[in-house]
Amino acid sequence: MSHMAYACLMAVDREHVLRSAAALLARKSTSTMDEVAKAAGISRATLHRLFAGRDALVRALEGLGIEECEAALTAARLGEDTAPEAVRRLVRELEPAAGLLAFLYTENQLFEGEQLYEGWARIDAGIAALFRRGQQSGEFRIDLTPAWLTEALYGLMASAAWAVSEGRAAPKDFTHMVVELLLGGALRREES
Repeated sequence: MSHMAYACLMAVDREHVLRSAAALLARKSTSTMDEVAKAAGISRATLHRLFAGRDALVRALEGLGIEECEAALTAARLGEDTAPEAVRRLVRELEPAAGLLAFLYTENQLFEGEQLYEGWARIDAGIAALFRRGQQSGEFRIDLTPAWLTEALYGLMASAAWAVSEGRAAPKDFTHMVVELLLGGALRREES
């Protein structure tokens, strides 16, 4: 096999392994490297060649998470329409990555690598800018900071992903649950 073909095969395998690991860990965050290898249909040795250990795998998953979030932010066109409509689009675009984000949210060794930190910082800034736009337009309350609204969005998405994966909520309700609670709060409003 030529070096190029081998490199290509390795890249495809790595992507497949990462996606399999993301799907498994999103459902069961305590999965072992053996379980990850099995889910990806490869041997433990092959997994170890791709990722030296769980830390290396988690770092690679974080890179994938950043990539997926950045793609979702682009697809959601955060500068268009009303801010609530843009938030709804953002949650819909982020939904496929929600399980992975929920897993990453619980991994406390993260947020240490400089490049990864920059990736998350860019994503946070993009989302916070959307909340700021909604505050400036009078659509969102101004007593909560854009940074807190961004954290709340992540927390709600992680919670919704867990609820769906454990069968406590229907997948079709994901966007509605997250957006309505985030933008509406839990207080019942008097009917006008």
